[in-house]
Amino acid sequence: MGPFAVARLPRIEFGRGVLSQLPQRMKAYGRRALIVTGARSFTASSSWEKLQAALRGEGFQWTLLRVQGEPSPRWVDEVVREHGGEAVDVVAGIGGGSALDAAKAVAGLLRVQRSVMDYLEGVGPELPYEGPAVPFIAVPTTAGTGSEATKNAVLSVQGENGFKKSFRDEKLVAQYALVDPDLLAGCPPEVIAANGMDALTQLLESYVSLKAGAFTDALAEHGLRQVRDSLLTWYEKGPEAREAQDGMAWAALASGITLAQCGLGSVHGLASPLGAFYPIPHGAVCGTLVAAATAVNIEAMQARETDNPALARYARAAELLHGRHFPDGETARQALIALLDDWTVHLGLPRLSHYGLDEKDLDRIVANARGSSMKTNPIVLTDGEIREILRQRL
Repeated sequence: MGPFAVARLPRIEFGRGVLSQLPQRMKAYGRRALIVTGARSFTASSSWEKLQAALRGEGFQWTLLRVQGEPSPRWVDEVVREHGGEAVDVVAGIGGGSALDAAKAVAGLLRVQRSVMDYLEGVGPELPYEGPAVPFIAVPTTAGTGSEATKNAVLSVQGENGFKKSFRDEKLVAQYALVDPDLLAGCPPEVIAANGMDALTQLLESYVSLKAGAFTDALAEHGLRQVRDSLLTWYEKGPEAREAQDGMAWAALASGITLAQCGLGSVHGLASPLGAFYPIPHGAVCGTLVAAATAVNIEAMQARETDNPALARYARAAELLHGRHFPDGETARQALIALLDDWTVHLGLPRLSHYGLDEKDLDRIVANARGSSMKTNPIVLTDGEIREILRQRL
């Protein structure tokens, strides 16, 4: 067993009903709060009514902020300007990955009073973040990004000159992550599919990452088993599939922990420019590309690095996702690709052309795909190989 380090994690409370702990956890920091949610799903639920009553009972004063779609630097800066002069004691993010990332960035900047552009990777001066951050509590309501366990807030500017970059520092990690599978019951099938494939992709890319180790392997292997046993069941049965919701809540959390420790790979390298230049939800990018990226990675290693340990890891991932043993590595790897292809179709993940991409766009995507995620891909892909991943999913 080689050496490894475990980066900072939140205190994690996992289980049905743990949302009820939120007022007590928030109260430890004070009674003035910002609560960041998505556009409407959570605030239209009975859980929000119960939470508001509990907050009133504890004497909280709070401001509710909604983020629609993926948060932008401009949105973050406007919130910080509006509320930075207030005595905000705690920030709670309740929602999918976008709401959690937005809340995380706001919590990091309220007391710093600088633009988030000063800290974003690859687009500004990239100043070192010194903090302090307002205490942040993360409550996911979808099972996908694992943002509740990470130190990075992903922000996007969409369009011709767009970008999708991270504000990243261990001081941004949540104090608490309250992972309550009860909150997943209202997820519609398209959200289950996209977010579930995002979690699967994060687990698989972490498992074959150049920085994978004993700690992340244990989480990734168990997470992949949970995806195997839970994702399609939840997609098909919806709110009734309580055990499957539990399994996917855990798989998403595990994927956030593993990516925070050892990085990702080519799918997430491509997700950055695709999400910046086109209106493609992050989970949909992951779901539509993971089979093609896996196939191209395997082909590249077989051509140039036949001793690459990720080949054996892909074979092991096939056994975990199929729940069976294969006679040899090559058979296993082909079975993995076939399963990922089948799930992509079964879950209705759109092709890239659905969002407006065509052949003429590919070179620009390739040219902007070598961000931090590509650096932990198990093999350095050529531009032609990256282009081939995209071409397969046009």
